[in-house]
Amino acid sequence: MPAIAAGVKKDGASFYWHLGDFRKIFGIDEDIQHQPEHLAKPLTMPEYKAIAWKDFIASQIEPFGSLRVYLGKGNHEAIPPKTPGEFLTQFRAWLDAPDLRARRLRDDPSALEPRTYYHWTAKGVDFVNLDNSTQSQFDADQVAWFEKTLHADSAKPGIRTIVVGMHEALPESISKGHSMNESEGGTESGRRVYVDLLNAQNQAHKRIYVLASHSHYFMDGTFNTDYWREHGGILPGWIIGTAGAVRYALPEDSRHANAAETNVYGFLLATVSPSGQIRFDFQRLSEQDVPSAVSARYTQEFVHWCFAENSEAR
Repeated sequence: MPAIAAGVKKDGASFYWHLGDFRKIFGIDEDIQHQPEHLAKPLTMPEYKAIAWKDFIASQIEPFGSLRVYLGKGNHEAIPPKTPGEFLTQFRAWLDAPDLRARRLRDDPSALEPRTYYHWTAKGVDFVNLDNSTQSQFDADQVAWFEKTLHADSAKPGIRTIVVGMHEALPESISKGHSMNESEGGTESGRRVYVDLLNAQNQAHKRIYVLASHSHYFMDGTFNTDYWREHGGILPGWIIGTAGAVRYALPEDSRHANAAETNVYGFLLATVSPSGQIRFDFQRLSEQDVPSAVSARYTQEFVHWCFAENSEAR
């Protein structure tokens, strides 16, 4: 993540959007294990769980400095003993940032408290962050909020483009085996959101882009499947799960994607044109991109292990 922060700032990005899974939680993250103070005195699991999110802020968010960071919620943020209330408390500064609070209250003056789903607008683009971290589904309240937001966007000439980001990919993608398809509620609510987006594209003539991160590889064209060809059409979709977690093998049908890579780290750079069209470019990172202070703290040997060995895709 410090290398991503350096790359994002170097590319002149306006913000960084993290789509969830801040820490492992069910086990101790390798980088925390290799912090010098924990090499000398290894953490117990209770000690680790008590510091995991604070370390995420210090090790992964603070490197962005003053650059705006938006946070999505992943399934690892829902692993016990973590709770929804703890998540909202720990990350309130990001979820209730002034721009999000103002947007939320304009939409609904009674929405006094932050939520894990929200949206913000910049350069004629509405960015919509959804939460499918729990039981892989969007609950009824979130679907109602999303459809209200989408309806409002569809009626606004100034909104040319809608970018929707979430942790798990919507159903029936090339990554179906590790997505919202893993539960009945996820399949049903995710298909509904997908069809809503198709309608915004085809009826309101908005440009639609869909992002996810749950699968630990890079993929462009994740909805290029027979199901969506037969059920309304293919939306532009990306999976960008390349920010440090163990890398996964690509799914069997990845040959149908526009591009697919694993055993890589990097971030997705979005460039918005005056027409509202967005070009997404995968920015690959190498060992040399890791800031020297990070390599010094963790050792070059551990940094090399992360790039060479941190993988289930053999």
